[in-house]
Amino acid sequence: MAESAARAGKGSGPGAAAAGSGVPDPRRWKALAVCLVAGFMTLLDVSIVNVALPSIREGLDTPESDLQWVLSGYALAFGLFLIPAGRLGDARGRRAVFMVGLALFTLASAACGAARSSLWLVIARLVQGVAGGLVSPQISALIQQMFPGRERGRAFGMFGTVVGVSTAVGPLLGGLLIQVAGTAEGWRWVFYVNLPIGAVCLLLARRLLPDTPSAAPVRARDLDPVGVLLLGAGVLALLLPFVQTQQWPGNGRWLLLPLAAALLAAFAGWESRCGGRATQPVLNLSLFRLRSYGLGCLLGLLYFAGFTSIFFVTTLYLQSGRHYTALQAGFALTPFALGSALAAGIGGRLVGRFGRPLVVVGLTMVAAGIALTAFAVHLVPGAGAGWAMAAPLLLAGLGSGLVIAPNQTLTLSEVPVATAGSAGGALQTGQRVGSALGIAAVGSVFLAQVGPDGWATAYDHGLLVSVAFVLAGLIVALADVGTTRRGRKRTQEYVDAGRAEA
Repeated sequence: MAESAARAGKGSGPGAAAAGSGVPDPRRWKALAVCLVAGFMTLLDVSIVNVALPSIREGLDTPESDLQWVLSGYALAFGLFLIPAGRLGDARGRRAVFMVGLALFTLASAACGAARSSLWLVIARLVQGVAGGLVSPQISALIQQMFPGRERGRAFGMFGTVVGVSTAVGPLLGGLLIQVAGTAEGWRWVFYVNLPIGAVCLLLARRLLPDTPSAAPVRARDLDPVGVLLLGAGVLALLLPFVQTQQWPGNGRWLLLPLAAALLAAFAGWESRCGGRATQPVLNLSLFRLRSYGLGCLLGLLYFAGFTSIFFVTTLYLQSGRHYTALQAGFALTPFALGSALAAGIGGRLVGRFGRPLVVVGLTMVAAGIALTAFAVHLVPGAGAGWAMAAPLLLAGLGSGLVIAPNQTLTLSEVPVATAGSAGGALQTGQRVGSALGIAAVGSVFLAQVGPDGWATAYDHGLLVSVAFVLAGLIVALADVGTTRRGRKRTQEYVDAGRAEA
């Protein structure tokens, strides 16, 4: 694992170690807590709104098309800004970009809660997504910067806990807020709850987060605006057909995929030529030549396609098929969140010792847990399905904790700290693409099988697609383990041959 972050304390601002001392800042764990709370807020808003949609429909008389954009608009804006925001943080300073994003997110949350029309709410959600995209890549970059060696694994373990728990606990927390505040206005508190948390985080971020040692004033043209435009258009064309599956019937939407491929190819060509110009590329494509980074990004995309879709299809099954309330459905998913929270910290501590094989174990547990969840639903097909799936979901959650944080640590282990923001942004963009792909694929299979008595069968088919994505990630992880072992064997043979000649 790369140790370059050990020297990251050379910045002069709050939270930085003394220049040249090489001593990690004693406040780094407090700074991490600020980052994790902010990350929890931005990631929670991906899932918490799902259970609030009926309340929003009633409160604002919102059409289905606008409801879809309340969900997908946030995800789209979030995904579009991850890589440019990471590059901006690397160039101008991660603390500054983090604080701007957090302030914008807090204000946008207030605007969402105060919405008086569906158009108002959709626009506020788009702004909220942009703000979340500004904050998220700074967190992984700051972890790279603040923590050396094995401490970095622990920090990423905590971040992995946040990723897993925020995704799983969103329906439960949203259901609780709506239960307490009432269905008519309860949806507003799904957004208002961010205001005090965001305000406190802003105050603490100014005091605790470190400056970026490599940051310097830059002109707008130095931030690769052409690359940002090509990348943004390519990611938009790639994501839209998946997030709008239910609103754009027919096959015409898939014509955007060749356009996305062409735009992303143009982006790759432009970025490869940026090295010979004064402009720094928004994403250094040479990072993908690092096996740990390239395979880690692919594994993250595939895993998030399977991992995120579990919550989507399980919530649909329980609420629509078994007539659970939003709160009951949230409770049913809680074992996954608890398992993920427990195992993520452990995974962060063990990844330095075991490496990618730890991820292999986690992926195997997730695949087994999902398969057993489908089996449990057949054993207990009625209202008790939520109880029957508790143990399998706990197993899958424990496995997930051994995947997300360790994979993030391994993926970024060889990335230079100076480019940690854009590298982390690219990793998270892949995760967002995977989430959209998985929800679209699993949702389409699930809805195609739903009938008067076919909820359990539809759930089976949906989970089968989720398992397929997880197994594809497992194949990638096994390939990485095999390549690493062969490389070590060749190195040892070379060393042994040199000793024999001596």
